[in-house]
Amino acid sequence: MTLLRDDDLAHAFDNASRTYDLLTGLNPGYRTDLLRSARRLQLPDAGAGLHILDLGCGTGTSTRALLRAAPAARITAVDASSGMLRRAQDKRWPERVRFLHLAAEEVAAQHGPFDAVFAAYLFRNVTEPDKVLASVKSMLRPGGRLAVHEYTLSGSARHRALWNAVCQGFVIPAGTLSGDRPLYRHLWRSVLDFDTAPAFADRLTKAGFSGVRVAPLAGWQTGITHTFLARNGSSAPLPEAR
Repeated sequence: MTLLRDDDLAHAFDNASRTYDLLTGLNPGYRTDLLRSARRLQLPDAGAGLHILDLGCGTGTSTRALLRAAPAARITAVDASSGMLRRAQDKRWPERVRFLHLAAEEVAAQHGPFDAVFAAYLFRNVTEPDKVLASVKSMLRPGGRLAVHEYTLSGSARHRALWNAVCQGFVIPAGTLSGDRPLYRHLWRSVLDFDTAPAFADRLTKAGFSGVRVAPLAGWQTGITHTFLARNGSSAPLPEAR
């Protein structure tokens, strides 16, 4: 199967936006895990005085997690899918949250700098992840924090088999019923084809981020979904993830 890329992927997300919250809500721990990853940024003073980027915000679930983790921060949320972004904008938000229709690579030249970047379920879906990481690094203030929440298999055959079983038994059938089979087949294949968790951690280090750490998530997604934490240009260790 050929993965969806760029315009085709953005169009698929546009089409899926109407049922996206419903389907992701069927995933046990989906919202809880996003909140856990957002909290792992461990931003001081509830984020007061800080500007955070939600990169690839989708329908705003990750934005809501950031708002709960750092309720005093200013948040800019961007996504390349106009359909997903409309769903996000239709929800109620405080004035310190704004949404922009931009691809990940377009943000650095127009906005920022940011004190922290949160990217959930993004890097599997970009054609050039190293280019996007370079862009993220350029838009982060020195010492700024990055948290990536992503489906990244541990490298264990058991976790790969579990992912295949979940996708074949639930994810793809549910996506087919919603009329969005190509997107959910893309989800399945993109995880298999993307970096393992150790490989993505190594990618972050090679991109120039420091203090890179990988934190697992609980429940059925252990070994399938991870939080990656790093800093821009600071050797100071990040707080221990919880």
